[in-house]
Amino acid sequence: MRIADIYRGEGFGLSIEIFPPKSPTSDDALARAIERLSVFRPAFVSCTYGAGGSTRSRTVQWCTRIQEQLGLTATAHFTCVGSTRDELSQWLEQARESGIENIMALRGDAPGGQESFQAVEGGLSNANELVELIRDRFPDTGIGVAGYPEKHPEAPDAQTDLSNLKRKVEAGADAVYTQLFYENANFYSFRDRYTSAGIDKPLIPGIMPITGFARIKRITSMCGAIIPTQLASQLESVQDDEHAQFEIGVEYAIKQCSELLDSGVPGLHFYALNRSGACERILNALGLNSPSAERV
Repeated sequence: MRIADIYRGEGFGLSIEIFPPKSPTSDDALARAIERLSVFRPAFVSCTYGAGGSTRSRTVQWCTRIQEQLGLTATAHFTCVGSTRDELSQWLEQARESGIENIMALRGDAPGGQESFQAVEGGLSNANELVELIRDRFPDTGIGVAGYPEKHPEAPDAQTDLSNLKRKVEAGADAVYTQLFYENANFYSFRDRYTSAGIDKPLIPGIMPITGFARIKRITSMCGAIIPTQLASQLESVQDDEHAQFEIGVEYAIKQCSELLDSGVPGLHFYALNRSGACERILNALGLNSPSAERV
């Protein structure tokens, strides 16, 4: 199923994001995790594209495995980093030949050693240019792009960031998937500004369940997401108890997702970190065992 078709009418789109493992043992563990999550019938499973394109071949391999062996729709992440326009076009050809019909189009982070993103000679500088390239090469491709409820760390202000997002959508994106966040009020404010700016594509909140406080502090420090003070205090108080951190994080995510569903979001995009446990607990609690399931 292409991204453009997922959210038509009253359709609800659950999606799961994973990354290519570094070892065969981890490959097997990830396959088992995806199988466990497959009972919730995700509209797609997306696979990231490593820093500097370091996992580009693994991304295609995993998307192929997701579709051919696990029977789910795959979405391949794709960035501008370190590639010329011709090289990007070649990768798109390879992805299409492998049966991949959905792309998550991202500019990508600056490679290690660079203070800011710099396009290579003959390359692309922004995600909207990448969306344009995909639309030109394969017009029927499903395209997702990223949105930032709490502003992209490199954007000078929220309005500039929203203008950049609008350019990506106008270039041909089918839906917007947000960076992780923990303050729903920030998402609602972003959604209001998104709508007021005339952007009419589905806006899907990105959810990363907290399963370890140290890890989430590292991740939020890089992407600029805010951890609510009360939640941070709860996690800090049990920082030596991994099970307690997991329980606090999962219960918070259940409440967060329930409120988002009540607000009418068209889907939920889970950053699963290649594990199934937290997502299973959350999705079962929400009653989301299929795209059209009624909540319990």
